[in-house]
Amino acid sequence: MRANVQHVADGTYLVHGSNTNWVILTDGDEVTLVDTGYPGDRQLLLDSLAAVGSSPEAVAAVLITHAHNDHLGSAEYLRRVHGTPVLLHEAEVPHARRDFLHQVTVGTVLRNGWRPGVLPWAAHVIRSGGTAHLPVASPAPFPAAGPLDLPGRPVPVHTPGHTDGHCAYHLPGAGVVISGDALVSGHPTSRIEGPQLLPDMFHHERARTVASLDILAELDGDVLLPGHGPVHRGPVREAARLAGERAR
Repeated sequence: MRANVQHVADGTYLVHGSNTNWVILTDGDEVTLVDTGYPGDRQLLLDSLAAVGSSPEAVAAVLITHAHNDHLGSAEYLRRVHGTPVLLHEAEVPHARRDFLHQVTVGTVLRNGWRPGVLPWAAHVIRSGGTAHLPVASPAPFPAAGPLDLPGRPVPVHTPGHTDGHCAYHLPGAGVVISGDALVSGHPTSRIEGPQLLPDMFHHERARTVASLDILAELDGDVLLPGHGPVHRGPVREAARLAGERAR
């Protein structure tokens, strides 16, 4: 499998890994990496950095939308091997340390095994290291409110529900919203395409996840980069509205 790297805006790349996306933001010789895919996506991650003319050594920081293994997969590797800071919302820091785990349980997956796509998705999770114990040893909260002093100048936006500390990242100058799992455009366990929430079993608190769509709707942008599914072009507020309607 080769890394699928898509240039979506100036200095902004969406990478499709194995069922999960990550984003590379470039500025000169440095990059910001938003999420890292599954543990099993590591070579794809390294290949994607090379594809944009970068390297692991050039990653100024890893920003994590939320600390599920399909987004956190290589964060500790980059921190340990290259000294890369791993930054999250303060409520997600203990989750990244694995002080606790807000994640769908094996029992819930099995009870939903009759749903289309669930069992193949679960098999992929196991193959890709999605059930491994991979804490980040020293995750850190964002140093200050507002735009981060990193390539792309991303602005963290707290969008709780999928996990307590889930964060989207807004790139106001580029009109881009990196939505993580707060708003997606597809998933192997979903039979609809376009803006939507993940199936209910994946959310720690579904009501807060639905409420966070209103937060996303306030962000000015016309390019949505989700944690799962293809890039979505069009007003982010309309994407959030449609996902909300589909969640009723």
